[in-house]
Amino acid sequence: MRPIIGISSYHRDGDFPLFSVPCSYVDALRTVGATPVVLPPGEPSPGRLLDLLDGLILAGGGDLDPQLYGGAVHPLLYMISNERDRFEMEIAADALDRVDIPMLCICRGMQVLNVAAGGTLHVHVPDRFGENVLHRLPPRLPTRHPVRLEGDSRLAQIVGSGSVEVCSWHHQAVDRLGSGLVPVAWSEDGVVEAVEHRDHPWCIGVQWHPEMQFREAEQMRLFEAFVDAARRRRQASLSKE
Repeated sequence: MRPIIGISSYHRDGDFPLFSVPCSYVDALRTVGATPVVLPPGEPSPGRLLDLLDGLILAGGGDLDPQLYGGAVHPLLYMISNERDRFEMEIAADALDRVDIPMLCICRGMQVLNVAAGGTLHVHVPDRFGENVLHRLPPRLPTRHPVRLEGDSRLAQIVGSGSVEVCSWHHQAVDRLGSGLVPVAWSEDGVVEAVEHRDHPWCIGVQWHPEMQFREAEQMRLFEAFVDAARRRRQASLSKE
């Protein structure tokens, strides 16, 4: 039984505009037995898509408009899309109210989750935390660094370790936590690297890119746990029919 997982797409872009999503999201989900479906922004009622899904991934990408959380304009903001912001903010809020829909929120997706729950962001990480830990290489390239996990968190239990090396590619991060969110991982400079929702049965946000590491055991376990939860949701739904 292959659960259906929605992946929010990147904003429309290019001379001949395209909605796109990195292939690694699709490959990771297929590897662990799920059927991925790409969700482009622009739907007038995003929440109704949840009726078609067994799980939701909010994917990485460009920055959120700082007006959404009272943040300041910064010269290094990039790829802001009001269309994508509106879509993801609404579907994230609706998914938080749907306790039957597992949520995995990745990089920008974790930031969307936090803002949708009423939180705020650090507009540019080096301005607040310095550069002892590089969260991306200049100008905008991925890098790797260690992350410490809360020992009794769901995330630590899933990956099977209290620390993990992650693929990092961001310049923004959680500032004030949104309602119901609990920090469960940190980099050495104090940046919050993962959150879990206190009340939702399966809602995890990670600031790194597990889809870029999905062949590594710890990150594969994260996708397996997410898809297992989505599979249980699908089984429960079918049993009611």
